[in-house]
Amino acid sequence: MKTRDKIIQTSLELFNEHGERAITTNHIAANLGMSPGNLYYHFRNKQDIIQSIFQLYESNLKNSFQPYEQHEVNIELLIRYFDAMFDMLWQFRFLYANLTDILSQDEALKNRYLVAQQRLLEQASKILQQLSKDGFLHINDDELLPLADTMKMLISSWIGYKLAQSKTTTVTKACLYEGVLRIIMITKAYSTESSLDTFTRLTKHYQQLSEATE
Repeated sequence: MKTRDKIIQTSLELFNEHGERAITTNHIAANLGMSPGNLYYHFRNKQDIIQSIFQLYESNLKNSFQPYEQHEVNIELLIRYFDAMFDMLWQFRFLYANLTDILSQDEALKNRYLVAQQRLLEQASKILQQLSKDGFLHINDDELLPLADTMKMLISSWIGYKLAQSKTTTVTKACLYEGVLRIIMITKAYSTESSLDTFTRLTKHYQQLSEATE
């Protein structure tokens, strides 16, 4: 792995474990066993590192929530989408835990975030539209965008909400699975007679995963 990539990966791990505000470039360099000067050869400052991490986040959003097109609608397809939600929250939990502060410090980063979120909203709306067309959901066309936006809002704010409601400052996998279960619950409200059993199985699947991480 290239030094630049090692710095990005180590920074992501440290931010997730300790929070972005608690970690400096000196912490990152020390963890890698390099001098601060060597780190600054690759990145100008911590904000530069965050921008590079955000590039990974953008790619994750773009690739994980593509409309399924020719794939058959089944529980495996839906698990792939819900697993992608979980993985996104877990991999970038530091970002969701302190989203407002991080974006307020960098106008260019906030603009990139808004573009990425708009793209995600469009992709999610298309997925819901396909599920409706295939008879898996019963949802009116004028409800597609608001539902997709509600799901996006819940995911984006879930970690911050849970941290505010708890004495702990640690984000657990069980907490994130709870968020996924809330998304399933919202979507289940639009299930059809033929898809209701699939939602029941999905709920059980993620409840078991959540319990296994406690």
